[in-house]
Amino acid sequence: MKKHIAILNGPNLDRLGKREPAIYGATTLADLEAGLRAEFSDRADLEFFQSNHEGALIDKIATLADRAAAPGAAPIALVINPGGLTHTSVALRDAIAGSGLAAIEVHISNVHQREEFRHRSLTAPVCLAAIAGLGLEGYFAAIRHLIKL
Repeated sequence: MKKHIAILNGPNLDRLGKREPAIYGATTLADLEAGLRAEFSDRADLEFFQSNHEGALIDKIATLADRAAAPGAAPIALVINPGGLTHTSVALRDAIAGSGLAAIEVHISNVHQREEFRHRSLTAPVCLAAIAGLGLEGYFAAIRHLIKL
């Protein structure tokens, strides 16, 4: 049975390829999703979700957790780039922590080389791992790891 992996992207990640390309690159979110599908479709069922709204991300995590907890359900793992919510959202942290999902946090840029306020992640401590600074390769690395679990 293939692993089911949900890839959640938070605020402003729908602007990939347009917003600050010197930091985030020229690849769009649609291009990233296509690349992930091409790489992993034989090994994982991928599900993509992006929202600029904290509550929508929390609702999605709850839905995934409920699906994973259903009798006979396949395990669901989570790759999440919370964007700016990384540094501010206790509610998102609590949703991840309470979900029971294996989660890896991903950041395209190295947040530790950026502004001081970006150095602290509220969500990383409730994830299996955090990947930052590998560009879009961070998503690929996270999925490769989750497939192995």
